[in-house]
Amino acid sequence: MAAKKSFALRMDSKTLDAMQRWAKDDLRSLNAQIEFVLRESLRRAGRLKDAKDDSDSMGR
Repeated sequence: MAAKKSFALRMDSKTLDAMQRWAKDDLRSLNAQIEFVLRESLRRAGRLKDAKDDSDSMGR
């Protein structure tokens, strides 16, 4: 598994509430949901070489 780094993330309350609801619906933590959404967005944009590298850490 790749090493993880921490950083502060600020977002407006509507976005945070929506992400929390989505995470709950997908049975993920908020942090895992944010990582999932970012990873998928990067993959679709062609900016992530291999989405499978970290996919095991997000498995359900």
